[in-house]
Amino acid sequence: MGLLEGKVAVITGATRGIGKGIAEVFAKEGAHVAFTYAGSVAKAKALEEELGKLTTVKSYQSDASDYDAAQQLVSDVIAEFGKIDILVNNAGITRDNLMLRMTKEDWDTIIKVNLDSVFNLTKAVIKPMMKARTGSIINMTSVVGIKGNAGQANYAASKAGVIGFSKSIALELGSRNIRCNAIAPGFIETEMTAALDEKTVQGWRESIPLKRGGQPEDVANACVFLASDRAAYITGQVLNVDGGMLT
Repeated sequence: MGLLEGKVAVITGATRGIGKGIAEVFAKEGAHVAFTYAGSVAKAKALEEELGKLTTVKSYQSDASDYDAAQQLVSDVIAEFGKIDILVNNAGITRDNLMLRMTKEDWDTIIKVNLDSVFNLTKAVIKPMMKARTGSIINMTSVVGIKGNAGQANYAASKAGVIGFSKSIALELGSRNIRCNAIAPGFIETEMTAALDEKTVQGWRESIPLKRGGQPEDVANACVFLASDRAAYITGQVLNVDGGMLT
């Protein structure tokens, strides 16, 4: 029996990278998976078919940064699966630039997608989780939200906001047996990092105590732990999955 056997998980932004890794590992651990995607129907259907061999899975084209869409998503998932035990707020993007060149649109877009989306989905699942008196909310932040990074003021601000939000929700909902934690990935090798030149990537690897980049599965395994009953007494925490980058 898997660590998430019988639990229903909603994962936003799951057709690639870390989100896809989380969906795959959750399915292997027995969770029923509802995941969202923004653009690629083909990728979503391919993942749905792949994970459908392991568990019950359904994809939803939904914009997490849209408040009404988030409310509708949660309503649709509950209608389909009957409940929501786990929410993983993973959807996120970057629009990097030095502050001197960063536009207002660059700022607004990142805050909307990376931070507003966390509010939207959390707001939507609170009532059903409170009614069930159980739930695990996992919000994806970043080591950049802890230490900052030149050229990523917008991204760092959004991810730092996720940390403060997560700690506040943990305080508000702990008495209802709803836990809220955050995961801060470091340099995780995905499709996004594959676009970087090898010299840059190697520089990152050398700066990490474990001397390698992380894989989506490394983050996914941390998610499984926080989502499972083995983390029943853990809330309001930020778990760094960074190979020791911030040590």
